[in-house]
Amino acid sequence: MTIGVIKENQSGENRVALSPESTGKLVQQGHMVLVEKDAGKSAHFTDEAYTNAGGTIIATAEEVLGASGIIVKIQPPVPAEVAAMKEGTVLIGFLWALQNRELVDLLNKHKITALGMEALPRISRAQKMDALSAMSNIAGYKAILIGASLLGKYMPMLMTAAGTVAPSKVLVLGAGVAGLQAIATAKRLGAVVEAFDVRSVVKEQIESLGAKFLEVELEKEDTETAGGYAKELSEENKRRQQQAVHERSKVMDMIVTTALIPGRPAPKLITKAMVADMQPGTVIVDLAAEQGGNCELTKPGETYTTTNGVIIAGPLNIPASMPYHASQLYSRTALALLLHILKDGQLNLDFDDEITGHTTITHNGELVSPLMKGA
Repeated sequence: MTIGVIKENQSGENRVALSPESTGKLVQQGHMVLVEKDAGKSAHFTDEAYTNAGGTIIATAEEVLGASGIIVKIQPPVPAEVAAMKEGTVLIGFLWALQNRELVDLLNKHKITALGMEALPRISRAQKMDALSAMSNIAGYKAILIGASLLGKYMPMLMTAAGTVAPSKVLVLGAGVAGLQAIATAKRLGAVVEAFDVRSVVKEQIESLGAKFLEVELEKEDTETAGGYAKELSEENKRRQQQAVHERSKVMDMIVTTALIPGRPAPKLITKAMVADMQPGTVIVDLAAEQGGNCELTKPGETYTTTNGVIIAGPLNIPASMPYHASQLYSRTALALLLHILKDGQLNLDFDDEITGHTTITHNGELVSPLMKGA
């Protein structure tokens, strides 16, 4: 197969979908890999590194798109990129199909077989293909560094000749992959950490990292999807959660929010009233900014200070700020998916297979993934 990778053209996107490492492994499998010139430059991968791995450098994205049977991307393609693909091309990347129906219709119109990295089922066989978790890990790590750089205090406790400095207090809301990495990073920096998640099953994971689990007595309800994601709470449980978070947020130095619900706007965990009661200098880092934010006052893509001195950061596309490792990890997940659908050097799309069937959004002008049924 001929596999192509092009430069990501979204503003601020520094990652590349295939690294030289993964390129070399595909070439060893007998595939040809076409790489747009300077596709990996922003991620610190040179054209020479790709050619040394056996890749072929191509001058323009249009040439790569037109000559490849499989295209690997990170960001959803723009219409011009879709138009440059041949009918029957296989596209792999983040599509966010539930929120991007116009793109899905365009892919069907051009009869592109599109696999959404965000649609992978959460099963053990698919773990090595889980790009969402790989990127969330980076986001959780970097969120604490962003918060620490904005915080006007030390993170750890320090005993100095001038006196003892108390450690900063950090609250992490949401204990998925990003949240757990945020907890671990904050602890490494010496902070005192508390965390909350609607899924009580993660209490043990939170405590294993040295953080305190914020106990909230919720009315009994199913708080977790079959795929392991958090569900949106009932109105009464939302009220109880917000009351508990409100009380703890009054004494926190930093709050990191990570709560997302697949296919839905981010739940509001921090209200205007909570922010009004926070101490001046408190930092909120909202990792859900791209989906509207977990804080009512978050401005996606901006960092600003409220009238009462609370600093709110709504960073976008955090993984792109660590492009080398983000590209390397994304590339490994994409490679794992590629090797899953390539058998004996040929494309083998078995829609009865849970991974392939769930991940394939469009094929031959039709919707495939159960995620899209009724969408």
